[in-house]
Amino acid sequence: MKQQSVSEDIQPPAPLKLKAESSVPQEPQESAQSLSMKGEIKEVVRIGAEVLDTLVNLSGENIIFRGRIEEQVSEFNQFLDEMDATVVRLQEQVRRLGTETEAQIDYRREQIEASGEADSFDPLEMDRYSHLQQLTGSLMESASDLHDLKETLNERLIGTETLLLHQSRINTDLQEGLMKTRMVPFARIVPRLRRIVRQVGLELGKKVELRMDNIHGEMDRSVLDRMVAPLEHMIRNAVDHGIESEQQRKEAGKPETGSIAITTYRQGGDIVIHLADDGRGLDVERIRQIALEKELISEDAALSEHEIAQFIFHPGFSTSDAVSQISGRGVGMDVVNSEVRQCGGSVDIETSAGRGTQFTIVLPFTLSVNRALMINVTGDHYALSLNSIDGVHFMSSSAVEEAMQSGGVISYAGSQYELCYLGTLLNPEISRRSDNLNADAALVLFHSDNRRFAVQVDEIVGTKEIVVKTLGPQFSGVPGLGGATILSDGQVVVIIDLNELARVAFADVPRISQADKSPIQAISSIDLAPSILVVDDSVTVRKVTSRILRRQGYRVLTAKDGIEALKSMQEEIPAVMLLDIEMPRMDGFEVATRVRASQDLKHIPIVMITSRTGDKHRQRAMELGVDQYMGKPYQEEQLLETLNQLLTVEN
Repeated sequence: MKQQSVSEDIQPPAPLKLKAESSVPQEPQESAQSLSMKGEIKEVVRIGAEVLDTLVNLSGENIIFRGRIEEQVSEFNQFLDEMDATVVRLQEQVRRLGTETEAQIDYRREQIEASGEADSFDPLEMDRYSHLQQLTGSLMESASDLHDLKETLNERLIGTETLLLHQSRINTDLQEGLMKTRMVPFARIVPRLRRIVRQVGLELGKKVELRMDNIHGEMDRSVLDRMVAPLEHMIRNAVDHGIESEQQRKEAGKPETGSIAITTYRQGGDIVIHLADDGRGLDVERIRQIALEKELISEDAALSEHEIAQFIFHPGFSTSDAVSQISGRGVGMDVVNSEVRQCGGSVDIETSAGRGTQFTIVLPFTLSVNRALMINVTGDHYALSLNSIDGVHFMSSSAVEEAMQSGGVISYAGSQYELCYLGTLLNPEISRRSDNLNADAALVLFHSDNRRFAVQVDEIVGTKEIVVKTLGPQFSGVPGLGGATILSDGQVVVIIDLNELARVAFADVPRISQADKSPIQAISSIDLAPSILVVDDSVTVRKVTSRILRRQGYRVLTAKDGIEALKSMQEEIPAVMLLDIEMPRMDGFEVATRVRASQDLKHIPIVMITSRTGDKHRQRAMELGVDQYMGKPYQEEQLLETLNQLLTVEN
């Protein structure tokens, strides 16, 4: 009766019934917040995988364009610094002009008073001096206005950089959110793998169990889909070739039931998959004999068991005497290795006779955004996936030359690496330069199949997060290309697959030999465009001169004063230097003096381009060793003809 009276007092009764049936708490807002905090999802929306991939790609494009905007903002900041220096120079010139004007007025007044013509002198005759003073004052005000304008632009630039920083954080959150939607649990393929173990075990009459450890992690859907077939192939091989029969296991003192264990875990930006069995292990001696038959190694090659085991990844390599439908089916482990390499990963193998074999597969966390090492070779930028390299090592060029003379192999971290030049791998006609034997040479270390290489590059630019782009069917047949990416400045950079490049380059060479001429020992100049160093404190002169020279195919380096020019020449020695006289911090005469006094720089031809066209300045420049002296403004044809003459004489 009490409940009935309560229900009659509450209008309408429907909410009470709904509340009792759904068991919703009295504070629905707090409940919704608690559900969201726990990560529970009330509604599920199903979308196609292609739509999701498109959104991820668009997010990557957004990151690229934001990087380009940041690059332009950085350049704009540099231009503001140039503008500030120009305004300061303008203020100094106007101040000197005012001082000269006052001095001329005072001098003229003294002359008039001394000649006694002050009484008959018309005051209006001095108007031209007062006008000059007014113009000087106006110029000073204009210079001050330019300075204020520069400060205003600088404030706007700081605000823009702040907005870009916020946008960067939002883009990062958006990218991470989209990447989470692509993640799928590794456990989704576990039933499929267990079924394969049962089927193959029944066909071969072997008892095999599949043990899964730490399989609750997530992987990129595209990576997992591409790894299903390689994992199935490896499991078939393990059951067929690795796990012994029951009788053999009893004789070896092992349990009757064989074991295959799969373990997954996250390591930095990679996903690591371990697949291990407790079978007989690889027949290393059998692998060595087949490698000798295929002429992959020489008879006296001293290789460890680990190095010999890597030969199973060689195309067409198989230890089976007959083709079966269970494991090999005529296809070796090279297909597994190739698939892993295409995903940007690596696979390694460890074996122990009588104890089993373990495969370690390292895959990138996602295929959309990867970390890459940016390098420079022969003046071009390339990207190397961090997953494909073992490390970076710096050693002096003289030490590299000594290593080449003694066999072309260096020792690093207990392993032997064969030396080669990356430019030679890309184009056999290109050979390494040895401009400065005192500078450190950058070596990128990696391994391909059973061999380890140390490729020399011209410069290590740094690491960047890149968005991988496919090159399309037109370049699919070109060996060594792993895709492309777009940098923040809009430059398209090719991603190099070092493993494939090394396999193609040394397919017919068992070992790098010094019999004839090694790639790194053949020293010759690379046909690069000569570099011209333009040293001038005027932004306009540097821009105009650079545009003229680049149009003629020259590489242009710029410096705004003498100190910056000397720093630039420490990094790269130019073929010709175009030098101004009047510059802050260090003028052209002092630069020419230091260049001619340096043993490394004294051979550089110097063309002095200045507004000081008097004989006194010309004579002093020639005494300092300047090759050519030109006045401003110069004729474009005259400058190009002078450069051609100097470069022809130098060559």
